[in-house]
Amino acid sequence: MSRDNPWTRLKRRIVYENPWIRVFEDDVITPGGTPSIYGLLSARHTAIGVLPIEEDGTIWLVGQWRYALDRFSWECPEGGGRLDADPLDEARRELLEETGLEAENWDEMIRFHLSNSTSDELSICYIATGLKRVAEPDPEDAEADMEIDRVPFMDALNRVLSGEITDSLTVAMLLRAHHMAVTGEIGAPLARAMLGEQGTKP
Repeated sequence: MSRDNPWTRLKRRIVYENPWIRVFEDDVITPGGTPSIYGLLSARHTAIGVLPIEEDGTIWLVGQWRYALDRFSWECPEGGGRLDADPLDEARRELLEETGLEAENWDEMIRFHLSNSTSDELSICYIATGLKRVAEPDPEDAEADMEIDRVPFMDALNRVLSGEITDSLTVAMLLRAHHMAVTGEIGAPLARAMLGEQGTKP
């Protein structure tokens, strides 16, 4: 259903920018009719995520120190995709770069906005199967501390539910993949391998 925009933008200025983001400050009239300012972080890339699943139901995670959080974080392979590029091509590049893997089968699994009150950043995530190792990982300099681990799907999902894994793309992909497995969107052999003895319950 289409709706009219209840916000009025009076003025926009860039208060900061770099190769990855722009920060705007807008003078606005709110839906309630009052003047205000609105700070917006505009992403210059698409957030790309990949859930690589092996035939035995294990998945590949990568871990790195996240500067913004000042903590180590286990995540699915992910990164910034160029806005003018095919998101699937960017997903293939991220998987190869971070894990050295290529995948025969790719399916888009979910799209979502990461923080829609302060940012316009869009995430596009894929499930990748039919994996084969073709190279050694070649992460960017900012990811030079990256670690790689292969874990059972349900172990990773339980780490989400316990709060150990908090990365938004990883949380969304693991929950979506579980839903796909229990609703039949993932083939029965792979779904059984993913869910294991725990069946449909995380």
